[in-house]
Amino acid sequence: MNQERDEGYSHVLKYTGVFGGVQGLNVLIGLVRNKFVAMLLGPGGMGLVSLFTTTVQLLSQATNLGVSFSAVRHISECYDAGDTERAAHFVRVVRGWCLLTALLGMLLCIVVGPFLSNTTFAWGDHTLHFILLSPAIGMLAITGGETAILKGQRRLGALALVQICSALASLVISIPIYYFFWQAGIVPVIVLMAFVTMCATLRFSLRLYPLQLRGMCGILGEGMEMVRLGVAFTLAGIVGSAAEMVIRSYLNVVGDLDMLGFYNAGYMLTITYAGLVFSAMDTDYYPRLSGVNQDVEATNFTVNRQMEVSLLIVAPMLTALIALLPVFIPQLFTSEFLPVVPMAQVAALAMFFKVLTLPVAYITLARGYSLSYLAFESAYYVALVLLIVIGYEQWGLWGTGLAIALAHAFEFMMIHVYAYKKYGYRMTVTVSQYAFVLFTLGGLAYACTILLTGIVYWVVELLVVLASGLYSLQILRQKTHLWQALTRRFRKS
Repeated sequence: MNQERDEGYSHVLKYTGVFGGVQGLNVLIGLVRNKFVAMLLGPGGMGLVSLFTTTVQLLSQATNLGVSFSAVRHISECYDAGDTERAAHFVRVVRGWCLLTALLGMLLCIVVGPFLSNTTFAWGDHTLHFILLSPAIGMLAITGGETAILKGQRRLGALALVQICSALASLVISIPIYYFFWQAGIVPVIVLMAFVTMCATLRFSLRLYPLQLRGMCGILGEGMEMVRLGVAFTLAGIVGSAAEMVIRSYLNVVGDLDMLGFYNAGYMLTITYAGLVFSAMDTDYYPRLSGVNQDVEATNFTVNRQMEVSLLIVAPMLTALIALLPVFIPQLFTSEFLPVVPMAQVAALAMFFKVLTLPVAYITLARGYSLSYLAFESAYYVALVLLIVIGYEQWGLWGTGLAIALAHAFEFMMIHVYAYKKYGYRMTVTVSQYAFVLFTLGGLAYACTILLTGIVYWVVELLVVLASGLYSLQILRQKTHLWQALTRRFRKS
């Protein structure tokens, strides 16, 4: 059992690092690409890119029925059961639904093209542009299904390679086309990027399961459970988008554009930062959890193991982020964004709750309880909107950061109480101990931002960050072969 636990820690640590690193590389490449695109297209061109990209994403999410997410659960169950025949059959079901949603998405884009042109632009007729974007929506649907196959079959290395190839391709394709064709190249770039990503994904997925189109239409009815969960996932995304729109509209009306810009910067910095680590949960953790979703003991073990490793990785990073935000924000933006520092620091506390909430929340998805998942997401976003309105009215921008932290605390309590009663989930004493120590250090780091200034602030914050990092590193060293592997590699070199 100790060996199994040690290997489990090593596995979670490895793939959290892999996909966190991939996300970091994507962010870095995105910064380089955006810099060149801004130089080549200017603000107007950048706005046009954002407009067309957002339209494609919206239509894709509205028509793909969430198959790219919900299919992972079923394929993972087949994988863990060793039922290769059933897995191959269900892959055909997934591909049938993805082909159907691809055609639906393309048709919708063509039909609503004139409407999008009239409502989105105040000048010219852009109907043809929206029609030419329709292949991108179809290819995104196919890519989503093939990605689900790779996730369910635990082809994590292939998934990492696809993400890296897509990020590099975005740089190689966009810059020359924008250089020669300027704004006329925006639509071709979007379509080409969707094509490259689809081809890279198909290269790996077709090796596992060659394409079989015969009889695909006759098995679409077998995927209704998958579609029900996918639709709930899609609706939850729509609820989230609506909540974000309400929040931003409120801040723009009650405050001003500068206030909205500050909020966006703080939200993006805190949420995106932690998202570099949380991305591994969707790719690696969710398929593993889906494979054991009917076994209460195995589910508890998988959830607590993921929670322990994620906590040990994320908590020291968040503690460092809280301390260093006064330095990061002027470097990443400008000195004009310094008012966002207090808001971002208190909002970072929300991620401490998220690291203990997300692994448990995935149980609902792994069990296929679509209505419960939709209810939880809706309750969280309603609480977020209400708290931000109250927080901004009482304490301004800082109050919005506090509202984000309180909303995540509410979600933490709601998810854990439900999982305790419904699924028999029990948090281990070990997780509780780690959380207490690391949360205390994170809270101390935040307290320093309020109580201390000058050199005293930096000295105390340095000690707190070191304590958090060394505590996590010591535990990871005890429970994995990480330290031995690093020592062997150092000796060989």
